[in-house]
Amino acid sequence: QVQLVESGGGLVQAGGSLRLSCAASGRTLSTYPMGWFRQAPGKEREFVACISRYGGITVYADSVKGRFTISRDNAKTTCSLQMNSLKPEDTAVYYCAVARATTVPQKPRPVDFGSWGQGTQVTVSS
Repeated sequence: QVQLVESGGGLVQAGGSLRLSCAASGRTLSTYPMGWFRQAPGKEREFVACISRYGGITVYADSVKGRFTISRDNAKTTCSLQMNSLKPEDTAVYYCAVARATTVPQKPRPVDFGSWGQGTQVTVSS
């Protein structure tokens, strides 16, 4: 099965930046879209960003547009999420995932993704 490992989480002050990375096994990244989701305590897992198989299409949640940038490097089988202008509301466990289908959903949902990493904690202080 596909193995995903997130890294790059940590503690940052509001307004700061952080870059998350997701390492995947095999050639999964070159075959399916990849996405980032986050989940805060007591809340549902929510969509953050998604990128198509070869990086040509990206989709972002309204809450992160203009601040976050998703990218991928299929040669290295990695997917990254550059987070700028971080806000306390961004505090959550961030998960990377591989989509079930080869096309990017217009409104990505957790059920559209079949493989998940263990998550990495991002904490933004006021």
